[in-house]
Amino acid sequence: MVLALWRTSASLVLFLAAFLPSPQYAQDPAMVHYIYQRFQVLEQGLEKCAQTTRGYIQDFQEFSKNISIMLGKCQTYTSEYKSAVENLALRVERAQREIDYLQYLREADFCIESEEKTLAEKVLQEAEEEKKIRTLLNTTSCDNMLMAIKSLKIVKKTMDPDGSWMKDAGSNSAKVYLLAGSRNNTVWEFANLRAFMDDSIKPGPRKLILPLSWQGSGQVVYQSFLFFHNQGTSNEIIKYNLQKKTVEDRMLLPGGAGRAPIYQHSLSTYIDLAVDEHGLWAIHSGPGIQGHLFLTKIEPGTLGIEHSWDTPCRSQHAEASFLLCGVLYVVYSSGGQGPHRITCVYDPLGTVREEHLPNLFFPKRPRSHSMIHYNPRDKQLYAWNEGNQIIYKLQTKKKLPLE
Repeated sequence: MVLALWRTSASLVLFLAAFLPSPQYAQDPAMVHYIYQRFQVLEQGLEKCAQTTRGYIQDFQEFSKNISIMLGKCQTYTSEYKSAVENLALRVERAQREIDYLQYLREADFCIESEEKTLAEKVLQEAEEEKKIRTLLNTTSCDNMLMAIKSLKIVKKTMDPDGSWMKDAGSNSAKVYLLAGSRNNTVWEFANLRAFMDDSIKPGPRKLILPLSWQGSGQVVYQSFLFFHNQGTSNEIIKYNLQKKTVEDRMLLPGGAGRAPIYQHSLSTYIDLAVDEHGLWAIHSGPGIQGHLFLTKIEPGTLGIEHSWDTPCRSQHAEASFLLCGVLYVVYSSGGQGPHRITCVYDPLGTVREEHLPNLFFPKRPRSHSMIHYNPRDKQLYAWNEGNQIIYKLQTKKKLPLE
Protein backbone atom coordinates (compact mmCIF):
# COMPACT_ATOMS: atom_id res chain seq x y z
CA MET A 1 0.00 0.00 0.00
CA VAL A 2 2.91 2.47 0.96
CA LEU A 3 4.78 1.60 -2.21
CA ALA A 4 1.73 2.49 -4.22
CA LEU A 5 1.53 5.86 -2.45
CA TRP A 6 5.18 6.72 -3.19
CA ARG A 7 4.64 5.82 -6.82
CA THR A 8 1.66 8.09 -6.88
CA SER A 9 3.74 10.92 -5.27
CA ALA A 10 6.49 10.57 -7.89
CA SER A 11 3.98 10.79 -10.65
CA LEU A 12 2.51 13.85 -9.06
CA VAL A 13 5.99 15.48 -8.80
CA LEU A 14 6.65 14.86 -12.45
CA PHE A 15 3.23 16.27 -13.24
CA LEU A 16 3.92 19.43 -11.26
CA ALA A 17 7.41 19.78 -12.76
CA ALA A 18 5.76 20.20 -16.09
CA PHE A 19 4.36 23.43 -14.81
CA LEU A 20 7.66 24.85 -13.48
CA PRO A 21 8.59 28.27 -14.83
CA SER A 22 11.09 28.65 -17.55
CA PRO A 23 14.77 29.01 -16.54
CA GLN A 24 14.66 32.73 -16.75
CA TYR A 25 12.15 32.65 -13.84
CA ALA A 26 13.87 29.91 -11.88
CA GLN A 27 16.05 32.23 -9.81
CA ASP A 28 13.06 34.14 -8.43
CA PRO A 29 13.27 33.59 -4.62
CA ALA A 30 9.56 34.12 -4.09
CA MET A 31 8.67 31.55 -6.64
CA VAL A 32 11.13 28.99 -5.19
CA HIS A 33 9.78 29.56 -1.73
CA TYR A 34 6.22 29.07 -2.97
CA ILE A 35 7.08 25.83 -4.69
CA TYR A 36 8.88 24.56 -1.58
CA GLN A 37 5.87 25.29 0.58
CA ARG A 38 3.63 23.48 -1.85
CA PHE A 39 5.90 20.44 -1.73
CA GLN A 40 5.77 20.45 2.07
CA VAL A 41 1.98 20.61 2.05
CA LEU A 42 1.91 17.78 -0.45
CA GLU A 43 4.26 15.64 1.67
CA GLN A 44 2.21 16.31 4.77
CA GLY A 45 -0.94 15.23 2.92
CA LEU A 46 0.72 12.09 1.69
CA GLU A 47 1.98 11.26 5.18
CA LYS A 48 -1.45 11.84 6.63
CA CYS A 49 -2.98 9.57 3.95
CA ALA A 50 -0.41 6.88 4.75
CA GLN A 51 -1.21 7.08 8.46
CA THR A 52 -4.93 6.87 7.76
CA THR A 53 -4.36 3.89 5.50
CA ARG A 54 -2.26 2.14 8.18
CA GLY A 55 -5.09 2.79 10.66
CA TYR A 56 -7.57 1.26 8.28
CA ILE A 57 -5.32 -1.75 7.80
CA GLN A 58 -4.92 -2.20 11.56
CA ASP A 59 -8.67 -1.88 12.10
CA PHE A 60 -9.33 -4.40 9.34
CA GLN A 61 -6.85 -6.83 10.82
CA GLU A 62 -8.49 -6.44 14.25
CA PHE A 63 -11.91 -6.93 12.68
CA SER A 64 -10.74 -10.03 10.81
CA LYS A 65 -9.31 -11.44 14.07
CA ASN A 66 -12.57 -10.80 15.92
CA ILE A 67 -14.56 -12.41 13.09
CA SER A 68 -12.28 -15.48 13.23
CA ILE A 69 -12.77 -15.73 17.00
CA MET A 70 -16.54 -15.39 16.64
CA LEU A 71 -16.66 -17.99 13.86
CA GLY A 72 -14.68 -20.37 16.06
CA LYS A 73 -17.13 -19.83 18.90
CA CYS A 74 -20.07 -20.36 16.51
CA GLN A 75 -18.56 -23.63 15.32
CA THR A 76 -18.13 -24.71 18.93
CA TYR A 77 -21.71 -23.74 19.76
CA THR A 78 -22.94 -25.50 16.58
CA SER A 79 -21.20 -28.71 17.63
CA GLU A 80 -22.67 -28.41 21.11
CA TYR A 81 -26.16 -27.71 19.75
CA LYS A 82 -25.87 -30.59 17.26
CA SER A 83 -24.78 -32.93 20.02
CA ALA A 84 -27.66 -31.75 22.23
CA VAL A 85 -30.20 -32.18 19.37
CA GLU A 86 -28.89 -35.68 18.59
CA ASN A 87 -29.09 -36.59 22.27
CA LEU A 88 -32.65 -35.23 22.45
CA ALA A 89 -33.59 -37.23 19.32
CA LEU A 90 -32.25 -40.42 20.93
CA ARG A 91 -34.25 -39.72 24.10
CA VAL A 92 -37.41 -39.06 22.06
CA GLU A 93 -36.88 -42.29 20.09
CA ARG A 94 -36.35 -44.25 23.32
CA ALA A 95 -39.48 -42.70 24.82
CA GLN A 96 -41.48 -43.58 21.67
CA ARG A 97 -40.31 -47.19 21.88
CA GLU A 98 -41.39 -47.34 25.50
CA ILE A 99 -44.78 -45.82 24.60
CA ASP A 100 -45.19 -48.35 21.76
CA TYR A 101 -44.33 -51.20 24.12
CA LEU A 102 -46.81 -49.99 26.72
CA GLN A 103 -49.45 -49.65 23.99
CA TYR A 104 -48.66 -53.21 22.83
CA LEU A 105 -49.08 -54.52 26.36
CA ARG A 106 -52.35 -52.63 26.71
CA GLU A 107 -53.66 -53.96 23.40
CA ALA A 108 -52.52 -57.48 24.23
CA ASP A 109 -54.38 -57.33 27.55
CA PHE A 110 -57.41 -55.91 25.75
CA CYS A 111 -57.27 -58.66 23.10
CA ILE A 112 -57.01 -61.34 25.77
CA GLU A 113 -59.94 -59.81 27.63
CA SER A 114 -61.90 -59.53 24.34
CA GLU A 115 -61.15 -63.14 23.39
CA GLU A 116 -62.15 -64.35 26.82
CA LYS A 117 -65.31 -62.24 26.67
CA THR A 118 -66.10 -63.49 23.14
CA LEU A 119 -65.53 -67.10 24.18
CA ALA A 120 -67.75 -66.67 27.22
CA GLU A 121 -70.45 -65.05 25.09
CA LYS A 122 -70.15 -67.86 22.54
CA VAL A 123 -70.50 -70.54 25.24
CA LEU A 124 -73.50 -68.71 26.69
CA GLN A 125 -75.04 -68.30 23.24
CA GLU A 126 -74.55 -71.99 22.46
CA ALA A 127 -76.13 -72.94 25.77
CA GLU A 128 -79.11 -70.68 25.10
CA GLU A 129 -79.37 -72.05 21.55
CA GLU A 130 -79.36 -75.63 22.84
CA LYS A 131 -81.97 -74.76 25.43
CA LYS A 132 -84.12 -73.14 22.73
CA ILE A 133 -83.85 -76.21 20.49
CA ARG A 134 -84.70 -78.56 23.36
CA THR A 135 -87.75 -76.46 24.13
CA LEU A 136 -88.70 -76.36 20.45
CA LEU A 137 -88.29 -80.12 20.06
CA ASN A 138 -89.81 -81.15 23.37
CA THR A 139 -88.91 -84.83 23.77
CA THR A 140 -91.90 -85.48 26.04
CA SER A 141 -94.18 -85.15 22.99
CA CYS A 142 -92.26 -87.75 21.00
CA ASP A 143 -89.29 -89.96 21.85
CA ASN A 144 -89.36 -92.61 19.12
CA MET A 145 -86.67 -93.48 16.58
CA LEU A 146 -87.03 -95.52 13.40
CA MET A 147 -85.83 -99.14 13.50
CA ALA A 148 -87.30 -100.73 10.34
CA ILE A 149 -89.62 -100.31 7.35
CA LYS A 150 -91.84 -103.32 7.92
CA SER A 151 -94.16 -103.72 4.94
CA LEU A 152 -95.43 -102.18 1.75
CA LYS A 153 -98.99 -101.71 0.55
CA ILE A 154 -99.92 -100.31 -2.87
CA VAL A 155 -103.30 -98.64 -2.39
CA LYS A 156 -103.73 -97.05 -5.83
CA LYS A 157 -102.06 -96.59 -9.20
CA THR A 158 -102.29 -93.52 -11.42
CA MET A 159 -100.76 -92.57 -14.75
CA ASP A 160 -98.52 -89.81 -13.38
CA PRO A 161 -94.94 -90.81 -12.52
CA ASP A 162 -94.66 -87.87 -10.09
CA GLY A 163 -97.05 -86.49 -7.52
CA SER A 164 -98.03 -86.58 -3.85
CA TRP A 165 -100.88 -87.95 -1.76
CA MET A 166 -101.63 -87.62 1.94
CA LYS A 167 -104.02 -87.30 4.81
CA ASP A 168 -104.28 -84.25 7.03
CA ALA A 169 -101.32 -84.74 9.36
CA GLY A 170 -102.74 -82.27 11.88
CA SER A 171 -106.28 -83.51 12.41
CA ASN A 172 -108.31 -86.69 12.76
CA SER A 173 -109.97 -86.17 9.38
CA ALA A 174 -110.24 -89.30 7.23
CA LYS A 175 -110.02 -87.31 3.99
CA VAL A 176 -107.34 -88.24 1.45
CA TYR A 177 -105.82 -85.72 -0.97
CA LEU A 178 -104.27 -86.49 -4.35
CA LEU A 179 -102.01 -84.01 -6.17
CA ALA A 180 -100.96 -85.53 -9.50
CA GLY A 181 -97.93 -84.22 -11.39
CA SER A 182 -94.98 -82.06 -10.43
CA ARG A 183 -96.61 -78.86 -11.80
CA ASN A 184 -100.36 -78.56 -11.46
CA ASN A 185 -103.14 -76.68 -9.66
CA THR A 186 -105.82 -79.40 -9.32
CA VAL A 187 -106.35 -81.14 -5.97
CA TRP A 188 -108.63 -84.19 -5.62
CA GLU A 189 -110.22 -84.63 -2.20
CA PHE A 190 -111.56 -88.14 -1.31
CA ALA A 191 -113.85 -88.81 1.64
CA ASN A 192 -111.63 -91.56 3.07
CA LEU A 193 -109.01 -94.15 2.15
CA ARG A 194 -111.63 -96.62 0.90
CA ALA A 195 -113.06 -94.02 -1.47
CA PHE A 196 -109.52 -93.24 -2.62
CA MET A 197 -108.83 -96.89 -3.42
CA ASP A 198 -112.18 -97.62 -5.14
CA ASP A 199 -113.17 -95.25 -7.94
CA SER A 200 -116.64 -96.77 -8.11
CA ILE A 201 -117.71 -95.42 -4.73
CA LYS A 202 -120.15 -92.55 -4.96
CA PRO A 203 -120.08 -89.66 -4.53
CA GLY A 204 -116.78 -89.18 -6.27
CA PRO A 205 -113.91 -86.98 -5.14
CA ARG A 206 -114.20 -83.23 -4.81
CA LYS A 207 -112.17 -81.25 -7.32
CA LEU A 208 -110.36 -78.15 -6.04
CA ILE A 209 -108.79 -75.68 -8.49
CA LEU A 210 -106.05 -73.68 -6.83
CA PRO A 211 -105.40 -70.06 -7.86
CA LEU A 212 -101.69 -70.92 -8.03
CA SER A 213 -99.79 -73.98 -9.25
CA TRP A 214 -97.45 -76.05 -7.13
CA GLN A 215 -93.85 -76.98 -7.96
CA GLY A 216 -92.46 -80.47 -7.26
CA SER A 217 -94.00 -83.12 -5.03
CA GLY A 218 -93.28 -81.72 -1.57
CA GLN A 219 -96.82 -80.63 -0.60
CA VAL A 220 -98.44 -81.36 2.78
CA VAL A 221 -101.90 -80.94 4.32
CA TYR A 222 -101.76 -79.78 7.94
CA GLN A 223 -104.66 -78.56 10.11
CA SER A 224 -106.98 -78.12 7.09
CA PHE A 225 -104.41 -76.09 5.15
CA LEU A 226 -102.48 -77.11 2.05
CA PHE A 227 -98.86 -75.95 2.09
CA PHE A 228 -96.99 -75.98 -1.22
CA HIS A 229 -94.07 -74.43 -3.13
CA ASN A 230 -95.43 -71.80 -5.51
CA GLN A 231 -94.43 -72.56 -9.11
CA GLY A 232 -92.42 -69.81 -10.79
CA THR A 233 -90.80 -68.68 -7.53
CA SER A 234 -87.60 -69.92 -5.99
CA ASN A 235 -88.59 -69.95 -2.32
CA GLU A 236 -92.22 -68.91 -1.79
CA ILE A 237 -94.46 -71.17 0.31
CA ILE A 238 -98.25 -70.84 -0.06
CA LYS A 239 -100.70 -71.59 2.78
CA TYR A 240 -104.07 -72.46 1.19
CA ASN A 241 -107.30 -72.83 3.19
CA LEU A 242 -108.99 -76.00 1.86
CA GLN A 243 -112.33 -75.12 3.48
CA LYS A 244 -112.58 -71.48 2.37
CA LYS A 245 -110.73 -72.14 -0.90
CA THR A 246 -108.54 -69.05 -0.43
CA VAL A 247 -104.86 -68.27 -0.06
CA GLU A 248 -104.49 -67.70 3.67
CA ASP A 249 -100.84 -66.61 3.78
CA ARG A 250 -97.47 -66.91 2.10
CA MET A 251 -93.79 -66.78 3.12
CA LEU A 252 -90.26 -66.77 1.72
CA LEU A 253 -87.78 -69.34 2.95
CA PRO A 254 -84.39 -67.83 3.84
CA GLY A 255 -80.91 -68.47 2.45
CA GLY A 256 -80.54 -70.43 -0.74
CA ALA A 257 -83.91 -72.19 -0.56
CA GLY A 258 -85.18 -73.13 -4.01
CA ARG A 259 -81.80 -72.44 -5.61
CA ALA A 260 -81.45 -76.03 -6.86
CA PRO A 261 -83.28 -79.38 -6.71
CA ILE A 262 -82.78 -80.95 -3.30
CA TYR A 263 -82.80 -84.58 -4.50
CA GLN A 264 -80.72 -85.85 -7.40
CA HIS A 265 -83.37 -88.44 -8.31
CA SER A 266 -86.36 -86.08 -7.97
CA LEU A 267 -85.31 -83.07 -10.02
CA SER A 268 -88.70 -81.33 -9.97
CA THR A 269 -88.68 -80.84 -6.17
CA TYR A 270 -86.88 -77.74 -4.95
CA ILE A 271 -88.60 -77.48 -1.54
CA ASP A 272 -89.92 -80.53 0.31
CA LEU A 273 -92.40 -79.78 3.10
CA ALA A 274 -92.91 -82.29 5.90
CA VAL A 275 -94.94 -82.79 9.09
CA ASP A 276 -94.11 -84.80 12.22
CA GLU A 277 -95.04 -84.76 15.90
CA HIS A 278 -93.34 -81.33 16.29
CA GLY A 279 -95.20 -79.64 13.44
CA LEU A 280 -94.29 -78.18 10.04
CA TRP A 281 -90.84 -78.43 8.43
CA ALA A 282 -89.14 -77.57 5.14
CA ILE A 283 -86.21 -79.41 3.57
CA HIS A 284 -84.37 -77.28 1.02
CA SER A 285 -81.00 -76.29 -0.42
CA GLY A 286 -78.69 -73.92 1.40
CA PRO A 287 -76.81 -70.73 0.42
CA GLY A 288 -73.55 -72.51 -0.47
CA ILE A 289 -72.57 -74.88 -3.25
CA GLN A 290 -71.77 -77.89 -1.06
CA GLY A 291 -75.04 -79.64 -1.91
CA HIS A 292 -76.08 -80.19 1.72
CA LEU A 293 -79.72 -80.31 2.75
CA PHE A 294 -81.00 -77.55 5.01
CA LEU A 295 -83.72 -78.17 7.55
CA THR A 296 -86.05 -75.35 8.64
CA LYS A 297 -88.73 -75.45 11.34
CA ILE A 298 -91.81 -73.34 10.45
CA GLU A 299 -94.53 -72.07 12.76
CA PRO A 300 -97.67 -73.02 10.77
CA GLY A 301 -99.92 -70.33 12.21
CA THR A 302 -97.78 -67.31 11.37
CA LEU A 303 -95.40 -68.95 8.85
CA GLY A 304 -92.52 -67.62 10.94
CA ILE A 305 -89.09 -69.27 10.87
CA GLU A 306 -88.42 -70.96 14.22
CA HIS A 307 -84.97 -72.37 13.44
CA SER A 308 -82.75 -73.62 10.59
CA TRP A 309 -80.02 -76.28 10.53
CA ASP A 310 -77.30 -77.08 8.01
CA THR A 311 -77.35 -80.88 7.92
CA PRO A 312 -74.50 -83.19 6.82
CA CYS A 313 -76.87 -85.01 4.44
CA ARG A 314 -76.09 -84.47 0.76
CA SER A 315 -78.45 -84.21 -2.19
CA GLN A 316 -76.29 -86.46 -4.38
CA HIS A 317 -78.01 -89.85 -4.95
CA ALA A 318 -80.91 -88.73 -2.70
CA GLU A 319 -84.50 -89.32 -3.79
CA ALA A 320 -86.67 -88.30 -0.81
CA SER A 321 -86.69 -87.61 2.92
CA PHE A 322 -89.07 -87.40 5.88
CA LEU A 323 -89.10 -86.42 9.55
CA LEU A 324 -90.10 -88.58 12.49
CA CYS A 325 -90.01 -87.19 16.04
CA GLY A 326 -87.76 -84.30 15.00
CA VAL A 327 -85.21 -86.48 13.20
CA LEU A 328 -84.51 -86.18 9.47
CA TYR A 329 -84.18 -89.45 7.53
CA VAL A 330 -82.85 -89.17 3.96
CA VAL A 331 -83.46 -91.96 1.43
CA TYR A 332 -80.75 -92.73 -1.14
CA SER A 333 -80.50 -95.02 -4.16
CA SER A 334 -77.95 -95.76 -6.84
CA GLY A 335 -78.91 -94.43 -10.26
CA GLY A 336 -82.51 -93.89 -9.13
CA GLN A 337 -83.00 -97.65 -8.78
CA GLY A 338 -82.88 -100.00 -5.83
CA PRO A 339 -81.89 -100.69 -3.23
CA HIS A 340 -83.56 -97.73 -1.51
CA ARG A 341 -82.09 -97.18 1.92
CA ILE A 342 -81.64 -94.53 4.61
CA THR A 343 -77.94 -93.71 4.87
CA CYS A 344 -78.05 -90.23 6.41
CA VAL A 345 -79.82 -89.30 9.64
CA TYR A 346 -79.78 -85.87 11.27
CA ASP A 347 -81.08 -85.15 14.77
CA PRO A 348 -80.85 -81.48 15.88
CA LEU A 349 -80.70 -82.69 19.50
CA GLY A 350 -77.92 -85.18 18.76
CA THR A 351 -79.65 -88.14 20.45
CA VAL A 352 -80.11 -90.21 17.29
CA ARG A 353 -77.04 -91.04 15.20
CA GLU A 354 -76.49 -93.39 12.29
CA GLU A 355 -74.47 -95.76 14.48
CA HIS A 356 -77.50 -96.16 16.73
CA LEU A 357 -79.62 -97.46 13.84
CA PRO A 358 -79.74 -100.76 11.95
CA ASN A 359 -79.57 -100.87 8.15
CA LEU A 360 -82.81 -99.23 7.03
CA PHE A 361 -83.93 -100.63 3.66
CA PHE A 362 -87.17 -100.08 1.81
CA PRO A 363 -88.91 -103.01 0.14
CA LYS A 364 -87.52 -103.39 -3.35
CA ARG A 365 -88.95 -101.03 -5.96
CA PRO A 366 -87.73 -100.65 -9.58
CA ARG A 367 -87.69 -96.83 -9.55
CA SER A 368 -86.99 -94.01 -7.10
CA HIS A 369 -89.70 -92.35 -5.00
CA SER A 370 -90.90 -88.89 -5.97
CA MET A 371 -92.16 -88.32 -2.40
CA ILE A 372 -92.09 -90.01 1.01
CA HIS A 373 -93.98 -88.27 3.84
CA TYR A 374 -94.58 -89.35 7.41
CA ASN A 375 -97.99 -88.98 9.05
CA PRO A 376 -97.71 -88.60 12.84
CA ARG A 377 -101.40 -89.52 13.27
CA ASP A 378 -101.24 -93.09 11.97
CA LYS A 379 -97.40 -93.48 12.23
CA GLN A 380 -97.07 -94.51 8.58
CA LEU A 381 -95.17 -93.36 5.49
CA TYR A 382 -97.11 -92.18 2.44
CA ALA A 383 -95.08 -92.56 -0.76
CA TRP A 384 -95.35 -92.07 -4.52
CA ASN A 385 -93.35 -94.44 -6.72
CA GLU A 386 -93.75 -94.55 -10.52
CA GLY A 387 -97.47 -93.71 -10.32
CA ASN A 388 -98.08 -96.06 -7.39
CA GLN A 389 -99.48 -94.64 -4.15
CA ILE A 390 -97.87 -96.68 -1.37
CA ILE A 391 -98.12 -96.98 2.42
CA TYR A 392 -95.11 -98.21 4.41
CA LYS A 393 -95.61 -99.45 7.96
CA LEU A 394 -92.84 -98.68 10.44
CA GLN A 395 -91.18 -100.19 13.48
CA THR A 396 -89.85 -97.75 16.09
CA LYS A 397 -88.29 -97.78 19.55
CA LYS A 398 -87.54 -95.27 22.31
CA LYS A 399 -84.74 -92.78 21.77
CA LEU A 400 -81.72 -92.68 24.00
CA PRO A 401 -82.13 -90.18 26.86
CA LEU A 402 -80.66 -86.69 26.45
CA GLU A 403 -77.29 -86.17 28.07
